[in-house]
Amino acid sequence: MGLFKLRQELAIDLGTANTIIMKDGKIVFDEPSVIAFDRRNDEVIAVGTKAREIYEKGHEYIRSVRPLRDGVIADFDAAEKMIRGMVKQINKKSHSLFSPSLRMVVSVPSGSTEVEIRAVKDSSEHAGGRDVYMLYESMAAAIGIGIDVLAPEGNMVVDIGGGTTEIAVISLGGISSKQSIRVAGDEFTHDIMEYMRQKHNVRVGERTAEQIKIEVGSALAELDNAPEDFIVTSADLMDSLPRQISVSYQEIAQCLDKSIVKIESAILKTLESTPPELYSDVTQNGISLTGGGALLRGLADRLTRRFAIQFNVPEDPLRAVAMGTDKALKNVDSYNFLIH
Repeated sequence: MGLFKLRQELAIDLGTANTIIMKDGKIVFDEPSVIAFDRRNDEVIAVGTKAREIYEKGHEYIRSVRPLRDGVIADFDAAEKMIRGMVKQINKKSHSLFSPSLRMVVSVPSGSTEVEIRAVKDSSEHAGGRDVYMLYESMAAAIGIGIDVLAPEGNMVVDIGGGTTEIAVISLGGISSKQSIRVAGDEFTHDIMEYMRQKHNVRVGERTAEQIKIEVGSALAELDNAPEDFIVTSADLMDSLPRQISVSYQEIAQCLDKSIVKIESAILKTLESTPPELYSDVTQNGISLTGGGALLRGLADRLTRRFAIQFNVPEDPLRAVAMGTDKALKNVDSYNFLIH
C-alpha cells in the first residue's frame, strides 16, 4: 500500500517516558523513549519496548539511553537515532520500499528555550523530516481532548507528563498564562526510589519504582477504592540479603506529597496571572487534567479540594497530547500558532 506514497505525515508526541506516533489518525507507535547501543561499535541494538527491556539490565557492552530528560533532549545523537529507528519501524509495518518525504508535527514543552526547540527540530530533520513543525504540549493536550482552542473563551489544561508539568490557560489560539515545571512522573519515580532507600533501607531501580507508582501510587492518604499493598523484593543496603517489603498507598501518598505541592504552587501561579474574564471562564468550564500523571489515584480530587475548581480527567489522558498533535497536523495551514 505504501509503495508509491511520496510523502508521509507523522504526528509525534516525543515524551520523556514514552513516544507516541500517529499516522492517518491512527497510533502506529506507542513505546518507551529508550534506545540501546552496542558500546563496541556504537550501533543501535533496539529502540522502544525492546530497549526498555534492556534498560538497567544490560552488561558492559550494552549502553541504554533515555535521550530526553525533563521534557527536552539531553542526548542529541541518541535522540536523532531513536526517532530514526522509530520511523523505520513504522515503515517496516507499512511495507514501504523506500523512505518517503516526511512532514512532522512534534510536541514540545511550553517552557522550552529556543535552543531546546531547535534541538528537537534538528533531531527530527536529521531523522528524515523535510517539513517539521513544533507544537506546545499544553496546546496539543487541549486540542486532543476536544477543546476549541480558537474560541474566545478561557480553558485551562494541566498536563503532567514524564519530565514536565505543563499548565496553560488557552484562548483565541494562544496561551494567555502558563507555567512549565520540571516536576512530573519522573520526579514521582525518583521520590519513590529515595523513599524506599530511606524508609525501608533497600535500593530499587527506576523500573521497580515505576511499578510501585502504578500499583499503589496515590495523591491522597485516604481513598474510597484503596489498592492492595504491593510486595517489593530487593536487597537490604546493609547486608545485601533479599527482603520482601509490603508497600501501601498511604506511604506513597506521603512520599509524593512534596512534588504534588510544587505542582499545586505552579497551578496557583498560573491562576494568579490569568486575566479576570478568562479566570471566570476557567471556574465555569473546570480544569482538564491530562498526561500520565492524571492517572495518579486521588489527584483530581485533591486538586479540586485545593482550588475549589472542578478538575476533570478525560477518557484517555495518556494520549491527549498525541491526538492533539495529530489534529494539528491535519490543520497545519489554519493553525498559525504552530512553530515552523
